[in-house]
Amino acid sequence: METHGVASVESSCRPVTDILSRIGDKWSVMIVMLLAPGPRRFNEMRRAINGISQRMLTLTLRGLERDGLVTRTVFPTIPPRVDYELTELGQSLRKPIEALGEWAFANRPEVEAARVRFDTAADRS
Repeated sequence: METHGVASVESSCRPVTDILSRIGDKWSVMIVMLLAPGPRRFNEMRRAINGISQRMLTLTLRGLERDGLVTRTVFPTIPPRVDYELTELGQSLRKPIEALGEWAFANRPEVEAARVRFDTAADRS
């Protein structure tokens, strides 16, 4: 990807913007990491992800399924059982997400200090 100039950055990023929006969203990241060890049921995920609503979990899972990152399997039982699992493509996201998480943990103190400096300077202006 060429990174010289705004126009070339924009034109090279535009084709993947929707994909980056999906995989960069906080709920998608949490769901991918939650499904990394293996399949999970909807309510199991809802209980495990603090703060996610049923609607948001449903929308996020549908988006991940649409993008080929998650499979949804319905078992013909009473009541019906539905499992969600990462596809091979979804599993391939684990390393990049883990790397971003490691970066965030390693740099959290510096980022928080920068925020304090910024907020303090903004308060004085």
